Amino acid sequence: MRWMWIDRVVELVPKHKLVAVKNVSLAEDHLHQHFAADAARGLAALPVMPACLIIEGMAQTAGVLVGHAEGFAYNVVLAKINRAELTREATPGCTLRYTAVIERMDELGASVKGSVDLLDHARAHREGAGWEPVGTIELMFSHLDNSQGGAGRAGEDFPAHNFVFGEGFKTLLRSSGF
Repeated sequence: MRWMWIDRVVELVPKHKLVAVKNVSLAEDHLHQHFAADAARGLAALPVMPACLIIEGMAQTAGVLVGHAEGFAYNVVLAKINRAELTREATPGCTLRYTAVIERMDELGASVKGSVDLLDHARAHREGAGWEPVGTIELMFSHLDNSQGGAGRAGEDFPAHNFVFGEGFKTLLRSSGF
C-alpha cells in the first residue's frame, strides 16, 4: 500500500506552484503510537504527527508539482532534503497546508522550496486565529527516464510500481479539479 500524506490539492500554477492540504485525524493509526499513553508512568497519550511524515507530505506536494510540470513523462524521485525546519507539532484536529514553489527545473530534475502552515481548528474557533507558519523545507528531485529500452539514466530498469506518483495521485489531482 502506498501512503498519501496530502488530502487535497487546492491550488496549482503549472510549472510554478502547488498548494495542498492534509487534515490530521485521530483515525490515523500512526498517531496512536506517537506518543502512546503510559499508565505505569502516569502519562496521558500525546498524539502528534511525526515530523518525518510532515516532510513526506511536502515531498509529495512538491513531487506532484515537478511531475505535473512535464506531464508525468519522468519518474520523479526525491534526491535530497537540503533543509527542513519545523517549529510546531501537528496534532489531531489540525490542518497542514503545504506550499511548494519550483526554484529551478531542467531535464535532470528540480529544486523546490516549500512552506508549511498549520491551522489549529480549536484555537481558530476559540481565538479567531488563522494559519500559522510552522516550517520551511527545501528539496531536490531527480528525473528518471525509462524511455531507452526500459533502462533509465543510471542504466537500471525502474518499474512503475516503485513510484508513488501513480494512479492515486492522478486521482487526487482529478478529484481536486486539476
